[in-house]
Amino acid sequence: MASMLPLISGEAAFLGLFESPFLAVSALAAVLVLTPYRFRFFHGPLAVLALAGVSYGLAFALIALIGRHPGMAGHGFWAYVAVAWAMAWLSVEEMAALSPRNLLVRRLVSLAIPLSFGVWLLILWQVLVVGFAVPRVLLPAPDDIWTRLLASPSILWADFRQTFLKGVLVGYAIGCGSGFLVAILVDRVPFLRRGLLPIGNLVSALPIIGVAPIMVMWFGFDWPSKAAVVIIMTFFPMLVNTVTGLAAADRIQHDLMHTYAANYRQTLVKMRLPMAMPFIFNALKINSTLALIGAIVAEFFGTPIVGMGFRISTEVGRMNVDMVWASIAVAALAGSLFYGLVTLVERVVTFWHPSVRG
Repeated sequence: MASMLPLISGEAAFLGLFESPFLAVSALAAVLVLTPYRFRFFHGPLAVLALAGVSYGLAFALIALIGRHPGMAGHGFWAYVAVAWAMAWLSVEEMAALSPRNLLVRRLVSLAIPLSFGVWLLILWQVLVVGFAVPRVLLPAPDDIWTRLLASPSILWADFRQTFLKGVLVGYAIGCGSGFLVAILVDRVPFLRRGLLPIGNLVSALPIIGVAPIMVMWFGFDWPSKAAVVIIMTFFPMLVNTVTGLAAADRIQHDLMHTYAANYRQTLVKMRLPMAMPFIFNALKINSTLALIGAIVAEFFGTPIVGMGFRISTEVGRMNVDMVWASIAVAALAGSLFYGLVTLVERVVTFWHPSVRG
């Protein structure tokens, strides 16, 4: 018992240091005062490493401290949180001001900026939830969600396979593919443009909560009904964007192809489709997120005992909010990676476009 007293007193002194607002307010004032002069005396990669290292070190010390004393944060603690956030903000500004000549380094810097911002959102989430002792049933802390992710990989993988690999990808491929082919037909037959596009706008405005139960009755409770909802949600964005892209070529470009004696197919393949690619990929990127949202919402209206939407609706009823947020995290990660993959393909295909060259 006596051997524990120095440890307890040391932790109490450490807690008292962070509860005292004087040092934190002084440090925050120093950061704010030195901000206008940082580019003159202290800038570049060294400044980024120093500011990021200090801010992350202080943040993780605060997280460790408040984790042992949840709900006991005082004014000094929050002042230190403000200091860590201010230093992290300065480090991101310094990082954004870097202009490395190496292309790989430049891309890594452009990736590190949003990544750092996202990490700091998680840090603030952790600090605020634990610092104010928010009940887990209202909002779990990120470490609770991470623990649930590590504890339930088989369940989350089965849900991911059911929702994303079956419902989302199949519906996305059929919806975007059919939208593209119908857009070619609409471009070829003018009366379809006047008759089909207004109907497309009407169908695209249908609420998903009204369409999903109908698709379940038509195609059953398994993933084909979710794929049908995804097809409806992705078909018309692809149709409208492709038709708009096919009309992007101006009169001079059409006259140039006419001087080459190009027929409709040659004009379509050689000029109009390449010029429509930015519009087509814009639809593909929009649909990459719409498809995931549609599949998850559709699972609320009938599904086997597997799937992200099923997991979210079921675990909310059981008050297992950490499992709900774990499913949301998996869905967000899958949607972001899917969007990023489409963007990478776009950069390869539309390398000639000014937005990519720049």
